[in-house]
Amino acid sequence: MEDDDKDNHLPPHEHAVVLGAGLAGLLAARVLADRFARVTLVERDELSDAGPVFRPGVPQSRHVHVLWSKGVGLLEEMLPGVTGELLGAGAALLESPGDFLWLSPADWFREVPGTEVLLAGREVIDFTVRTEVLRHPRIRLRAGTAAAGLVGTADGRAVTGVRLRDGECLAAGFVVDATGRTSKAPAWLAALGFPAPEVTRYDARLGYASRYFAIPPDAARRWHGVYVQSRPDGPRGGVLVPVDRSRWLVTLIGNGEHAPSTADEDFLGFARSLRSPALHDAVRGAEPLSAVAGFRSTANEWLHYERLERWPEGFVVLGDAACRFNPVYGHGMTVAALAADALRKELRGLDTGGVPAAARRIQRRTVLQARTAWQIATSEDLRYAQTEGPPPDRATRVLQRYMSRVMVGANADPAVSRRFFGVLSLSAPPSTLLAPATALRVLSTWRLPSTPSAAAYPPHHGPPTAAADRT
Repeated sequence: MEDDDKDNHLPPHEHAVVLGAGLAGLLAARVLADRFARVTLVERDELSDAGPVFRPGVPQSRHVHVLWSKGVGLLEEMLPGVTGELLGAGAALLESPGDFLWLSPADWFREVPGTEVLLAGREVIDFTVRTEVLRHPRIRLRAGTAAAGLVGTADGRAVTGVRLRDGECLAAGFVVDATGRTSKAPAWLAALGFPAPEVTRYDARLGYASRYFAIPPDAARRWHGVYVQSRPDGPRGGVLVPVDRSRWLVTLIGNGEHAPSTADEDFLGFARSLRSPALHDAVRGAEPLSAVAGFRSTANEWLHYERLERWPEGFVVLGDAACRFNPVYGHGMTVAALAADALRKELRGLDTGGVPAAARRIQRRTVLQARTAWQIATSEDLRYAQTEGPPPDRATRVLQRYMSRVMVGANADPAVSRRFFGVLSLSAPPSTLLAPATALRVLSTWRLPSTPSAAAYPPHHGPPTAAADRT
């Protein structure tokens, strides 16, 4: 009660509000707690303290999630010890591609260097990170409630708080919208007199179907995951990863009319139709532990708030609420960590009174952390004829052809692979792959094959052993 009384008497400029308790919101709250006396985290869903559970606000959580090495490092910086907590909860740190059977659009990855990835169920990641964030004495959670709009000054120049659906107003010096794809920020800003942002959208019409399986015992298995990527001439793929010590999560992927069915009886048939039988052979005898879950909200969308001529003080839109991309490339959580890190850097040297005025600069700097992931997702999606959006320009087509040769090299050449995974993990800028030495190596050594690889399994691995076929 004493802490609540203190909160009620806090000047608004010492209070920050974060809307949304997904990964972007949680990390933003942790960063803001270093500058504000109180941070209130507002979440529409009820949140369980008992353990990781599915919640409606994160519908994509039933599908494969990847935290690339850059994201792992940033999480550990902001929440020291969280990696150990995740591993203790069943997460796995694996080498990519070394611990996988990975069939790229060009060929199987050989034994080449790559990067580290953290794999776990999204519910485990969110619960573990939330537990660590809420340990901070300045952070308070308001679950089971949602924002209905922003509160602003009479002239509309500044956001001064949030109005909740129950009518309560939370006065604040700084407000962050991290509500993801369901963000209402355009309408809220319009109510304060701001124009709608331009939107760039590409939709490859990707669909997911995912199912949990018990990991069958197999002492001879030398791999931990399987990834069969799709191609424009074969738009079906799939990925299998461990989400804890006893379960696999298998996500099947397809574009357009090839989107997988969510009927349980169709799951193995779709897996059998992939370019390689490796994934199907791995799961055909494994015990299903869940029904099939589908997901279709996979378009790339960039709401260009950073281009608006006017921007209110004291307000920032973060994470998927500002820029979201096709989740098949696994960048969402790492970009959320990059945006929180950019917020942290922008806050350095500012006292709480100076933060609201820096909102426009913070908006621009944080959303730019999505630039590499956006470039990867959109340029690859534009290879598919059914992708809806502005057509690729000449520069994009040239880059696509070059990146196809980079992929061929990355499959077998350690020098190319190391740089390729540096970019894919968002640890290095895309220009790394255009450096003179790398470009010369790619263009002089690696050619596109006349036909894609027809090998059922990679040469350095035998066929994956499955459990006995279920009858």
